[in-house]
Amino acid sequence: MQIMIFDDKTDRRALLGGLAALATGAPALAQSRRKTPPPPRRRTVALLGDSITSGYGLPAAVALPTRLQEEMARLGSTAQVRPLGVSGDTTALGLARLNLLSNAEADLWVVALGGNDLLQGLDPTITRANLEAIVAHLRVRREPVLLAGIKPPPFLGRAYATAFYSAFTETARSNRLPFYPDLLAGVMGVRRLNQGDGIHPNADGVQVIAKRLAPEIVKALGFVR
Repeated sequence: MQIMIFDDKTDRRALLGGLAALATGAPALAQSRRKTPPPPRRRTVALLGDSITSGYGLPAAVALPTRLQEEMARLGSTAQVRPLGVSGDTTALGLARLNLLSNAEADLWVVALGGNDLLQGLDPTITRANLEAIVAHLRVRREPVLLAGIKPPPFLGRAYATAFYSAFTETARSNRLPFYPDLLAGVMGVRRLNQGDGIHPNADGVQVIAKRLAPEIVKALGFVR
């Protein structure tokens, strides 16, 4: 450290000017040391579903979670979509998996299960019981839910189709949930919008789903505080 010694020949005006500059800069220095507030937390939408929501047979860039977030962004939402779809999940498997996702918090859960229940011809009362249990589980955690339904094709028989669809409508009604009537609306049965298996939407089909579902999610987020 160098020690400066001032004698009578030292320019006192320069010294006083330096001290004045230090004093003037002190508030700015103190302000720069203050912690800047953290940016606002980004809201999260958890997409709990099966192969439709996981993007079966598609690159991640054109799968439903990505397309849905893009559509939400076009509507002015900055919420992040968290993909929690697993191919092959029934409502029962979704419920079991939800019990393992205790740390997966979200501002809104989109429950989009039931397609595999339909393919397996499961008893609609079981499907409803599982949906009710999923909703109850999330409500205990104080996490809002938007329920997406699946409308069965008419060739399955009117009685079964009505009973199966009621599992969704009654769950939504009894719990007063925002309800998206049909996840596959405009896509199911349209060959050009599905992959070769006729079950899973292709990239164009996913885009149709995303454009229809995104406004409902943004609307539901508007009621969440």
